[in-house]
Amino acid sequence: MKVIPSLLAENVADFREMLRQVESMTDYVQIDIMDGIFVPSKSFPPEEINAAVTSVSFEVHLMVADPVHLVRIIHHRGLKRVLFHFESDVNHRDFVQMLDARGLAAGMAVKPETTIAEFEGIVPLVSSLLFLAVDPGRYGSVFKPAVIEKIAAVRRLFPDKTISVDGGVSFENIEAIYGVGVDSVCVGSRIFLSGDPQDNYRRFLQKLNEIQSTVERE
Repeated sequence: MKVIPSLLAENVADFREMLRQVESMTDYVQIDIMDGIFVPSKSFPPEEINAAVTSVSFEVHLMVADPVHLVRIIHHRGLKRVLFHFESDVNHRDFVQMLDARGLAAGMAVKPETTIAEFEGIVPLVSSLLFLAVDPGRYGSVFKPAVIEKIAAVRRLFPDKTISVDGGVSFENIEAIYGVGVDSVCVGSRIFLSGDPQDNYRRFLQKLNEIQSTVERE
């Protein structure tokens, strides 16, 4: 399982600083974009991504009502994957085709309350799934354990899909997340909000290595 730093910034200065910090940690990050409509918070202007000078590749998590508009704005060679919300106002099939035409991987994000029955028909269209384990839109929201059960069920239904978890990931729940076959966790507040981000990231990697070593011994 991978640990992906998640960059959630409400202004350009914070975004640039976070991007600078992750360059010493990893070569891949998630950038959160919020419109103040789909979620209460609003991030820095997405156009600023195009001006970013960075060595890292990234995916964008579009917590927005109109993902088509946002994808038309963002053009950066580091962009590899676009995660759109199942609940957003978009034709899922048409949007995935739009991403395919640009050579971008398509991922679908789902809110904690969205049921499997609602989104399972769209899963075959995408390469990856992002399960939000918190109410989206702000750092530090409370983790919802019921999402782990949902992931376990989806893993049985779609064994070949890449699955990620975003929100509320901590040292206390990462073992349970690992146990249901998650491929990556996106970690934001517990990397960036307190202490040294690089040290926090390193501690997550160490915790994950301990979990994996224990599983292998068993």
